[in-house]
Amino acid sequence: MGKLSGIRVVDLSQFLPGPMLSLMMADQGAEVIKVEPAAGDPARSQGPFADGHSIWFANLNRGKTSVVLDLKSEAGKAALTELIQRSDVFIEGFRPGVMARLGFDWEAVRALNPRIVYCSISAFGQQGTLAHHPAHDMAVQALAGVLCVNDGPDGTPAVPGVPAADVAAGLTGLAGILMALIGREQTGQGDYLDIAMFDSLLPWTAHIAGSALAGGPSPNSSNQRSLGGAAFYNVYETADGRHVVLGGREIKFARSLLTALGRPDLIALAEADAGPAQAPLIAFLRETFRTRSRDAWDGFMSELDVAYAPVLDFVEALAQPNVAERGLIRGHHIAPAIRFAGQAWAPGPVPELGGDRA
Repeated sequence: MGKLSGIRVVDLSQFLPGPMLSLMMADQGAEVIKVEPAAGDPARSQGPFADGHSIWFANLNRGKTSVVLDLKSEAGKAALTELIQRSDVFIEGFRPGVMARLGFDWEAVRALNPRIVYCSISAFGQQGTLAHHPAHDMAVQALAGVLCVNDGPDGTPAVPGVPAADVAAGLTGLAGILMALIGREQTGQGDYLDIAMFDSLLPWTAHIAGSALAGGPSPNSSNQRSLGGAAFYNVYETADGRHVVLGGREIKFARSLLTALGRPDLIALAEADAGPAQAPLIAFLRETFRTRSRDAWDGFMSELDVAYAPVLDFVEALAQPNVAERGLIRGHHIAPAIRFAGQAWAPGPVPELGGDRA
């Protein structure tokens, strides 16, 4: 029995934010009914594949059921109406205005089921200047200011490796839905959530956007403590073309490493302001790390009190002992990050397109 057993979710969303949200509910026992068009969620066709399914799709939709409905047809509308009347949560990820045109906006759905929690997920929200602007994750990151600090030493923004806006929206939506379900126990009424990827990402910038929030200039990565301006929070290339990171700026870590390297005279620089004042220390460390291989540095620093890590690729990362020790991979599935004490977990089956009845 999962924590959400007995909760029924109707999920019309596709791709990543909505499916990730409902996956976390399914992993905790909620019954999630994935409503798909005849062509299916586009993620179904995104390789690579294993066991007959897209690994992406499987990891975001395991444990759900799939029904195919044409929401422009009377039969499809009737079937969705019936699902709504016996469900607790409704999730949609269409552009603003689509659900109203289909006849299933918040007001219509609330009329069918006053206890339902309705969650809309979009790039920029249901109202506002950008509401109808088409965008996926990277465009949202760009407009939120995040991409400008996802840059290299030359200041050029790079394509982000993690879809932070997508994930932020999924996590924020989950938190909101669970709050609404708790609130429903007191009021007996459902609620509506307008979750925007843009809105969800902004709180993640509180530690880096301080200058702009205070009315000053935009942060510059090369002068920021956690964005590349500090020697002990930085990425360094090694002799074999790989990389290591120093990931802790506490002076005890600088003292430990610089003493071991025979340069205790540089310790004071690690306490200087990020940016030009630390440039000599960064230069020294860049030159030093290029003298040994990544794995040699890993062995050297493992004996010291230093917050560091070798930069691993995914094959290396997933092969680490702690991944197996913590049961984080099962077959081709990534285990849920939310697991309760004594709770066993196994991935649920991946739904075949339209393999279930509404």
